[in-house]
Amino acid sequence: MRPTRAALFVATAALTPALLFTAPAFATGPAGTSTAVTATSGTPGEGTPVDEMSEAELRLAIQDILADEDSGKRVTRDGNAALDGTVEDMRAFLKTGYRLAQAEDDSVAIFRILGDKDSGKGVVREATKALDDGSPEALRAFLETGYRLAQAEDDRVAVARILADETISDALRAAAEDVIDGTPEELRYFLEVGQYEVDA
Repeated sequence: MRPTRAALFVATAALTPALLFTAPAFATGPAGTSTAVTATSGTPGEGTPVDEMSEAELRLAIQDILADEDSGKRVTRDGNAALDGTVEDMRAFLKTGYRLAQAEDDSVAIFRILGDKDSGKGVVREATKALDDGSPEALRAFLETGYRLAQAEDDRVAVARILADETISDALRAAAEDVIDGTPEELRYFLEVGQYEVDA
């Protein structure tokens, strides 16, 4: 399930500084239809500032976050704790707690990537940079865009190694030459599927 508009506004407000410096790499998914919120008190614009939200609106915003299938263990735990707490607990979660809980979950995800024996040099380098930075923005930026780009770098190296093999078939060589300057998705597909289809 994609995050609804309430969750997206909370996340965007928390990550705005990072988004400004990483554009246009970031892209947001389609927004839902629930009440929009912003995480800064008194900010004009679409939706209701968190400090002005009713208890029902606070609950809806947190439930939207928890409904996202990508919400990690810490976000889920802290979000549920906020729902079980006071109105101020819910406000605190939306204004700061969500960002910090997401950062912890992102750190876990990055450590898992580093623990994958198939992670290449580019992925390891960029993942390590994100962890060394440690900020919620750097962790999220790696998972949302940096990982994909680093994986593409590693995949391009893998395709170049295929081309360096003088024993490959003409068909495989042509396919590798066609894809080496392709998109991250095209490179990944070639390495996982395409190269085997060529010589099948």
